Amino acid sequence: MDTTGSATEGDPLKRGEDGAETGTAPSAEELKKKSCQGLGFAKLTHWRTAVFFFSLFLCLTIVFAFSFIIPCPVRPQYLVSWNRTFSEAATYDFLAIEDTSKDKVMDVLFVLKATEGSQNNSCAGAGLPSLCVFLSAVDGTDGETLWERPLAAEFHWAQCGLDDDSGRAWDCLLSHSDQLTAVDKYTGKVSWQQPQPTGLRSTVPVLSVPDLDGDGAHDVALVASDNTQTQLVFLSGKTGSQIGATVVLDSTETANHLLHRSSKGSHYVLLQKDTGLYGLALWRIAAKAKAGMEAGLKKDKNWEENASEPSGLVPIYESDSVKQVLRTGEIDGSPNLLLVTGKEVALIDGKHLKLLWIFNTSSILSEPSFGHFNKDDILDVVVEEDIGNHTKRVIILDGKSGGVLWEVSLLASPNSPRPASIHTTNYFSVFVFWGMMPSETNVSEPLMSNRHSYLLHPLYSKVLLESTSFMEHIITFKATLLERGRHAAYIMLTGPRTEGAEGTVVLSKRKLKQDVPDSNVLRIGTDASSESNEDIKEAFNRLRFSDW
Repeated sequence: MDTTGSATEGDPLKRGEDGAETGTAPSAEELKKKSCQGLGFAKLTHWRTAVFFFSLFLCLTIVFAFSFIIPCPVRPQYLVSWNRTFSEAATYDFLAIEDTSKDKVMDVLFVLKATEGSQNNSCAGAGLPSLCVFLSAVDGTDGETLWERPLAAEFHWAQCGLDDDSGRAWDCLLSHSDQLTAVDKYTGKVSWQQPQPTGLRSTVPVLSVPDLDGDGAHDVALVASDNTQTQLVFLSGKTGSQIGATVVLDSTETANHLLHRSSKGSHYVLLQKDTGLYGLALWRIAAKAKAGMEAGLKKDKNWEENASEPSGLVPIYESDSVKQVLRTGEIDGSPNLLLVTGKEVALIDGKHLKLLWIFNTSSILSEPSFGHFNKDDILDVVVEEDIGNHTKRVIILDGKSGGVLWEVSLLASPNSPRPASIHTTNYFSVFVFWGMMPSETNVSEPLMSNRHSYLLHPLYSKVLLESTSFMEHIITFKATLLERGRHAAYIMLTGPRTEGAEGTVVLSKRKLKQDVPDSNVLRIGTDASSESNEDIKEAFNRLRFSDW
């Protein structure tokens, strides 16, 4: 007999006073459902475990691969400085900085005239008369020759670094003897060689233009002027063959030329004439060279509204003498134009062709250069003005307004390279220029042996760091970064005072900071910096460099 009022294991169902069951036994369907849920949870747990161990295995495999199988990248080991000396040789005002060895360190391309090269190459071995010219690539890390290409003399000009992604198998174009030769900068192999176009002695720059003949490679345009007219010829970027006829751009001689791309993607050849700067649309030139060849070229309505007919010339800046035209900065994809005339420096908006600012000057000694003196992200302009009595004024102009940001007067030493600059991670540039402080000598005319180089740090603008280590005759000079974001250096080519004359040629590289410990700290102005000389030098040593 049951003596309790609760359900027991022997009597799981308890009836209430009304005879109803107070507990309900689970049905077969519920039992099956619970069983399936339990199995599903168990399977999910197994999958999670499997995924965890697979992820762990994958991570360990990657760590093992990077640690033991895939070697760690080795940064190129470079010499702080190196020199290459070539006796009984001649050289020219050409120096290109390109990565020819694909090691992410920039290398040096230059031209040498000699009987023999440095890799057992000779003019006779190449079937050329002695003397011949060698286009050489030198490793930026240690100065060793990577390759050299003997070519027929005489040398006229060379241009390397003709835009990337052009579809061409070459990067350097040389004019020498009566030939044009396209050379691959990575191997030194000749891609094509063609005779100079008849009656055309072209000059640099070479204009890299869009693909006009439809062979998948960008083409090139050569411009030449004589005493009567200015002409242009198109060459195939793939074969060097002439495309269409030679086109007369202007019935007068032009001083120089440049290729400009408007914000609408239309290309214009800029011609420096004795009356100013003018642009001529590439599509107009292509149509004259060969009917229908202009079909793929874009037109800019804003520019063409100002074109004079029937010549098609677009007046950009009218002046009695335009000496130099340089590209600087960009507005909506179109670079601005810096013009140097006989009496002024002017900046033109490359999109709307409007005058942005003008700086009056007596005479500019060298080609202006660019850098960041202040931190407004607009390139400032460095000019050297002749102020008479063998003296020059080095001026940094604000790229935004044209106002004077900084200036100093130096003796204009002969054979001084143009100013240069290298950008830093602090959003300003370090400036390099050449000359001699007037207080350092009593002679009325400076000698080449007294030429010094100066470093300017914009945060210490009342101080110059002076180096006296450069005494040779400089053929050409560049201050550049040899690696992305670092390795600031001087590259210098020195030789006989007459370009192309035979003598001793030296190609050298010096790290920019190498001369800082032995440099003189010069304080300029009445409110010169109060920091010690050691603090000033340490500020230069702490500099970290960057790409533009």
